[in-house]
Amino acid sequence: QVQLVESGGGLVQAGGSLRLSCAASGRTFSTLAMGWFRQTPGKERQFVAAINWSGDRTYYEDSVKGRFTISRGNAKNTVYLQMNSLKPEDAAVYYCAARGYIATMSPEEYPYWGQGTQVTVSS
Repeated sequence: QVQLVESGGGLVQAGGSLRLSCAASGRTFSTLAMGWFRQTPGKERQFVAAINWSGDRTYYEDSVKGRFTISRGNAKNTVYLQMNSLKPEDAAVYYCAARGYIATMSPEEYPYWGQGTQVTVSS
């Protein structure tokens, strides 16, 4: 079983930055692909970014390309999401997810989830 704990959410003005962190435990971190998803009330969970087990492949949803960066620190069992140039439409609960080795963009393919961290962007 994999446990995931997100942190780093909060309130930021439009144009500002936040860095989300997700600490993983329960399985060798370097065997996990990690993803970030977000969800707003009444909408389905949306893919944001993902990184494969080795860190050499990353994937982004089109609207965040060039603004968000996913990275992983295997020594700290942590995945990060650096979010720059935030927009009001980025506001959501952000979830960290994990699966074995290969990153995908489909939330249904991730068996492990964190509890989420709220990101609020004021205009």
